[in-house]
Amino acid sequence: MERTAVNPWDWSLKLGYSQAEVIRGATRQLTCAGQTAVDGEGNPQHPDDMRGQIGLALDNLETVLNEAGMDLSNVTRLGVYATDVDQALQNFDLMGMRFGPHQSAPPMTLVGVTRLAVPGLMFEIEAIAVA
Repeated sequence: MERTAVNPWDWSLKLGYSQAEVIRGATRQLTCAGQTAVDGEGNPQHPDDMRGQIGLALDNLETVLNEAGMDLSNVTRLGVYATDVDQALQNFDLMGMRFGPHQSAPPMTLVGVTRLAVPGLMFEIEAIAVA
């Protein structure tokens, strides 16, 4: 698979994402449901702790990707939902810590929401990955 970033401006790169990517040579696509801070039984974890919720949501995303034989380097699109955008952005260094080693800055959208499907959850991340 070959990825070519499309960035008519460089401001988004400073925030850790590209405006778009051209993907060539991919043979499989994985569409991931939103991953949140829940344990293996679906129970919410890290109440009132945005950083803890982001970390566990990323752990869960990586688990889904690994189950499909992929990792964060395969992610080509992210959708992020947060009940407090400012608080999420204050903890986005976690995104860089996870995606940075893969030298990956997939296109991303961050949306503020009033609540998520399960009360108490504050952060959800969905992804499209290709291999």
